[in-house]
Amino acid sequence: MVKDVYYGRKRESVLAIVQSIVVTSPAVAPVLGAFMLPYTSWRGLFWTLALIGIVSMAGCLLLTETIPSRYTGTMMQSVRRLGTVLKNPGFTSLLIVFSLVSVASLAFIAKSSYICEDGFGLSEQWFSFYFAINAIAMMSGPLLYLRLSRSFSRNAVIVSCFATMIAGGALICFFGRLGLLLFALALFPATLMGSCVRPPGAFLMLEQQKEDTGSASALINCFGLVLGSAGILLASLDADNLILIVGAIYVAVGLVCLAGWLLIGRLNLIHEVPGMETDDRCVCGDCRFSPVPFIIPSHQ
Repeated sequence: MVKDVYYGRKRESVLAIVQSIVVTSPAVAPVLGAFMLPYTSWRGLFWTLALIGIVSMAGCLLLTETIPSRYTGTMMQSVRRLGTVLKNPGFTSLLIVFSLVSVASLAFIAKSSYICEDGFGLSEQWFSFYFAINAIAMMSGPLLYLRLSRSFSRNAVIVSCFATMIAGGALICFFGRLGLLLFALALFPATLMGSCVRPPGAFLMLEQQKEDTGSASALINCFGLVLGSAGILLASLDADNLILIVGAIYVAVGLVCLAGWLLIGRLNLIHEVPGMETDDRCVCGDCRFSPVPFIIPSHQ
């Protein structure tokens, strides 16, 4: 939908805002759940989920269609379009690199309660306060990218994000077991920059695919969840050393993503995003959004 109605720099900005909202859910959910537990049973949590579903359905019914021309193929033809998108080397290489970030983030989210409650002896309420530090980092990351992208190239920001994930993971390994506050402070930069890299990743992936945007979006969300689930499995390998495993996962993910990103640039796998443009106009002839001036540094 963002690609349907926004263009150029404006599209990247809106994607950053959307990414900030999307990561709010897994970040805020444990905090809200912990606050609800003293006042309701597990059934109350599911009634809350039902209410959220009703609100979401109402928003869906009020939604205005954004796509200028609808795809009229069958369900099986739609599924085959996923394979067509995956044959695009630029999109697929970026998909793998940026989806790997979810391995680290979901590994921590899944094991955070065990680390804080079983490892450091926190109650559910105090766990929610410490988890809120991580939630703030996840929500702030995409907004930080908007700020950094005004002064630095997209490539420089992405490299810095992966490098910070490596450094943050190392800090977790060395200092995370010395105390809960040290663990939270060591985790903060890794979480922040892991979230910061999401908007440019989504923007670049969508730019590689001029058609089949819905298929591309489906693959972006699917790969993030699938690889994130792999991160949960990896973090479960040794329940006695969760902090060390989480830190090691951040280091490994940062290293693999950084190497993959540099390799993509060396092999020139992706289409360059037009740079130094002054006007990016919609050519569909039926767009209600005015053109927005923008400047996007080319990939280096």
